[in-house]
Amino acid sequence: MSIEASRLFLIGAVAGILCVPFALPGQEAAPKQPQCKDQAECTLYDAILKDNNAKSRLEKLQQWEKQYPSTEFLKVRRTLLITTYAGAGQPKEAVGVAKQALAEDPKDFNALYYTMFLTQSLYGVSQQPAVLDDGEKASKALLASIDTPPPGVAADQWAKVRPDVEVLSHTTLGFIGMQRKTWDGAEAELKKALQLNPNNSGVDYMLGFTLASKKENSAALFYYARAAAYDGPGSLAAQQRQGVQTQVQQMYTAYHGKADGLTDLLAKAKAEPNPPEGFHIPSKGELAKASAEAEAADAEKFAKEHPELALWKNIKTQLTGTDGDNYFNSGMKGAKLPTLRGKVVKLEPENRPKTLVLALENGTTGDATLKFEMALAGKVEAGTELTFEGVPDSYTANPFMVVFSVDKEDLHGWTGKNAPPVRRPAAKKSSAQK
Repeated sequence: MSIEASRLFLIGAVAGILCVPFALPGQEAAPKQPQCKDQAECTLYDAILKDNNAKSRLEKLQQWEKQYPSTEFLKVRRTLLITTYAGAGQPKEAVGVAKQALAEDPKDFNALYYTMFLTQSLYGVSQQPAVLDDGEKASKALLASIDTPPPGVAADQWAKVRPDVEVLSHTTLGFIGMQRKTWDGAEAELKKALQLNPNNSGVDYMLGFTLASKKENSAALFYYARAAAYDGPGSLAAQQRQGVQTQVQQMYTAYHGKADGLTDLLAKAKAEPNPPEGFHIPSKGELAKASAEAEAADAEKFAKEHPELALWKNIKTQLTGTDGDNYFNSGMKGAKLPTLRGKVVKLEPENRPKTLVLALENGTTGDATLKFEMALAGKVEAGTELTFEGVPDSYTANPFMVVFSVDKEDLHGWTGKNAPPVRRPAAKKSSAQK
C-alpha cells in the first residue's frame, strides 16, 4: 500500500474522529464535544479539513499549532499532522507526532497504524534500531486489538479495512525480523501475511530472501519465482517483475547448475501461491553426487557383467594418466595379470605365429601384444576371441599398447592346428633287393 493509499484509508478509518463537530465559544454543544476558542480557530480547522494538498495543509496545521498551542482539538490535530506528514513524504516527522499521541494514549489507533506503516521507509533512511523497536510495539498492539474496531469506526467499515491492517502488521513484523536476522520469526510473520492475502508479491520477495538466508533454497527460489511471475492483483509492477525474473534466473542457475526446469518453476509459482508438499530443486552439488553415484553403480554393474573389459579399461586409464610410468613399473611389470579377453587383429607370422596382436577394448584396434617363446599351432581368423593370462613387459601410452609375455598354456580359445605331415610314397624295391 502506498503512502497516498494509506492516507486515503485512514481518512475513512478515522472519519468518526476527524469529523468531530465543533462549537463556538458560548454556543451550546453536545457533551464531550471539543469547542473552538474563537471563530478564527473554527475557520482554520474547517479549511484544514477541506485542503487535500499535503503541502498547503501542513502549512495550515503548523499555523494552527503556532496560533493555538492549547486546543480542545489536540488529539484531532495530532492525527491530522500524522496523516499529513505521511502524505508529504516526511515519515520521521509523522512518527514523531505519533509518539506524542501514544504518550497520552497508548491505544491511539492512528498513531499505532502510522508508526507500524512507516517502519520500513523510516528504517531505510535512519537504520536506527529504535525504529524497529517502535514498529514492533505498534504492530503487536494493532494485532492484539484487531478484533475490535477503533473508536469512531463502525463494525462494517472495520470489516473492510481490517484485512489490510492485519496483513501490514504481520509484514512489518516480518521486515523487522529480517533486519534483526531472526529468520525463523521473520518467516513465521511473512507466512501469516500470505495466509491472509496469498497474492502479495512484495511479501513473496521478502519471504524468498528470508528462506534463502536460512539455506532453504528450494522454497526460497519458489517465492522469488512467484514474485517474478505472478501478474495479478497484488503483483509487482511490470518493470520490477522483469528485474526479479533476471535475479531468479541468475540464482537458479547458480544453485541448480543449469537453467533446465526454470520455465516450469516460473509457471508453477505463477499458478500457485505456495510450493507443494515435498517441493525440492536439486542443487548442482546434489546433481553431481547423484551423477557420480549413478556412474559408480553403472561401473559396478559393468564390472560384474564384463570383468575382463572392466579390468582392461582401468589399466588403460591408469597407464594413460600422468603417473602411468610409475603405475606400470610398481604395479604391473613382471606380475601375472588376471584373465583378459580380446579379439585377434594380427598374427606374426600368419601361420604358426609367435606374436599375436589383440583388440581388448573395442574389438578392432589392437592394444595388447602377446609374445610366446614357442610358436602356436597353425593359425586362426582375424576376430577370433581369445582369453589369456600374461605378464606385462612394456607399454606405450600413445598409441596405447601393452606387450605381454604369455605361456602357451595360458592362452585359451586357440583353435589353430598344424597341417599333418606330408606322407611320401615308399620307395620301390629294386630287383636286386628282391
